Amino acid sequence: MPSWSPVLAAEDTADAIEAARDVGQRLRDFQLVEHAAALAPEQTAFPLSTHWMPFTIAQGYAGLAILSAYLDSCFPEEGWDILGRSQLELAVRDAETIQTPHLGLFSGLSGLALAAWTLSRQGTRYRRLLSKLDDSICPAVEVLAHDLLGQRQGITVGEFDVISGLSGIGAYLLCRRDEPAVARAWAAAVEALVEMTHEDEGLPRWHTPVRYQWDETMKELYPHGNLNCGLAHGIPGPLAFLSLSLRAGSDVAGLSPAIARIAAWLSQNRYDDAWGVNWSTAVPIEEVDGPAGPALRPAQATTAPDGPSRCAWCYGSPGIARSLWLAGDALDSSEYRGLAVSAMEAVFRRPTAERRIDSATFCHGIAGLLQIALRFAHDTQQPSFVEQSRMLVRQIMDQYRPESLLGFRNLETANHEIDQPGLLDGTPAVALVLLASSTPVEPAWDRLFLLS
Repeated sequence: MPSWSPVLAAEDTADAIEAARDVGQRLRDFQLVEHAAALAPEQTAFPLSTHWMPFTIAQGYAGLAILSAYLDSCFPEEGWDILGRSQLELAVRDAETIQTPHLGLFSGLSGLALAAWTLSRQGTRYRRLLSKLDDSICPAVEVLAHDLLGQRQGITVGEFDVISGLSGIGAYLLCRRDEPAVARAWAAAVEALVEMTHEDEGLPRWHTPVRYQWDETMKELYPHGNLNCGLAHGIPGPLAFLSLSLRAGSDVAGLSPAIARIAAWLSQNRYDDAWGVNWSTAVPIEEVDGPAGPALRPAQATTAPDGPSRCAWCYGSPGIARSLWLAGDALDSSEYRGLAVSAMEAVFRRPTAERRIDSATFCHGIAGLLQIALRFAHDTQQPSFVEQSRMLVRQIMDQYRPESLLGFRNLETANHEIDQPGLLDGTPAVALVLLASSTPVEPAWDRLFLLS
C-alpha cells in the first residue's frame, strides 16, 4: 500500500490548509470555545442533543485535543502538542468531577483515553494517564462483554454500537492492545460481539426490540422492532471493529465466520435505488404466522418505511461500504471489496441534492463522506475516487465563512446553522478532513470513526 498522499491539486491545497489552520487557531482561544459552547444550545433545533461536556470527544475538549494532535503531526514545530496538552488537562479535570462517567467512545472514558493516545505519540507520552484510564476502562469492558454474552431477546444498540457501545470502545482497545489488561478487555469485547452475530428463533441476536427503540417516532415506524444498518448505531460498527481486530491478530474463536455472517447479511439486505447499491436506515421486523402462533422475523429490506438512507458516515452507503471493505480486507474477499466499491460508485452517481447531506460537518455531513472517499482513494488507487474527493472538498470550502465564529457552521436543517465547537457535529472534524485531503500525513485519527 502506498504511503498517504494528498488528493488535492496544488491550487486547492493551499486554500484547504489555510481554512483548517484558521479553525485550529480559533479553537486555541478557550474563551471563544466556551462562548460557542454556550451559544450552540440556544441556536439548535435539538436542545436535548446539544450540550458541552468537556471530557468528551463528541462535544468537549477531548475532541479538540484530537484536532491538535493531527495539526501537530502535520506542522510539528508549531506547538500544537502544547495546546493539545492544555485541552487534555481540561478534559481530565472535568472527568474527575463525574462520579460514574460513561465508557462510550464519543461521550465517555474510552474517548478521553483515545484522545490521550492520539496525543501520546504512540504511547511515549501520557503513560501515567493512559494507565490510570485503562484501570477504569478495562474491568468495566469485561463486565459489559459478559452481560452482552447472556442476552437472547434483543439488545439496545448502545450496548454494541460505535457511538456508545463495545464497537466504539473497541476502537480504543485496538490502539493499546499490547498492554496485557487491554488485551484481555479487547478479547472479551471481540468474543461478545462474535456471539451476538448468531441467530435465535429466526432473528439475529443483535436485533432491536420495540421496547428498546429510543423514541416514539421509531416505535411508530418499526412497531415490532428493527435491525439497524447504520455505521454509527447499527451492525456495520461491529463489522468494522471485528474486521480490524482480525487484521490486528485477534485469535478469538469464530471471529472470521462472524465477520462473514455480518457481511453476508448486509449484502442480502440492500435497498438499492435508481443510482445503484444502497441500504435503508434499518430493516423492519414483522410479525408472521408460524406453526406455534405469531412469530417475529426480519421483513424484506425494501419494505423499510423511510426508504433508502442518506449518504453519510452515520447512516447510508458510505459507512456501510467502508465496513464491507474492511471485512473484505480481513477475509481477503473480492466479493465484499467489490460490493463496497460499487456502493461508493453509486453514491457519486447520485445528484448532490439526493445525497441528503448538506452540512460541511462529519457525522451526517460532507466531511464524513469525504473521509470515507479519501480512504477508498488510498486503498483502491482509483482515479475516480480522487476526483470525487476533490469535488467534496470544493463543496466544503463553499461553506467556509471566515466572518463566522468558528469558520464553519453545522447546518442542522435547511437555513438552521449552529456554531458547534464539538467534533462529532461541528467545526473541528471539518478541519481534520481538510488536512487529510491536503497533507501527506495519514489520518490515523479516523480510527475514532472505525474507518481504519
